[in-house]
Amino acid sequence: MNAPSPYALPVQEAKAMRHIISVLLENEAGALSRVAGLFSARGYNIESLTVAPTEDPSLSRMTIVTTGSDDVIEQITKQLNKLIDVVKLVDLSESAHIERELMLIKVRAAGKDREEMKRMADIFRGRIIDVTESTYTVELTGDGSKLDAFIEALDKAAILETVRTGASGIARGERVLRA
Repeated sequence: MNAPSPYALPVQEAKAMRHIISVLLENEAGALSRVAGLFSARGYNIESLTVAPTEDPSLSRMTIVTTGSDDVIEQITKQLNKLIDVVKLVDLSESAHIERELMLIKVRAAGKDREEMKRMADIFRGRIIDVTESTYTVELTGDGSKLDAFIEALDKAAILETVRTGASGIARGERVLRA
């Protein structure tokens, strides 16, 4: 039986890390489809995707949250850069950045539960944006872990509906993504 050499370097498995890729692309029909197609054709998963026009109506900014090893992310960025619609992209995860997500959550709020739901919204700095006799709709913004914590703090039976945007991100400081 051969014992491993004490001088051999340990084999390190590539860790799948969460990445936020911000893409500036031409605001044209089919651009979103081509980006999503690139991911699905190669078996890469998109955890969240947000896209909207920028201050320049001819350009849109797409924020893609995905996971993968450094090699996988490098492959994704190379493939994205080959797409004709892509003007520029940056992996925001490589440096200091700000990310936020929006959640709208409709909860039961009847009788004695109304005050508790209001208190929970206040604790998490949420805003109640719609009120009926038996429900509140709460708007929360923050990073994903804050929104997850709000959901965990609620009784599961109280949650009627949840809608989340996925992450949007921007680099901190002077670093900008422009054409």
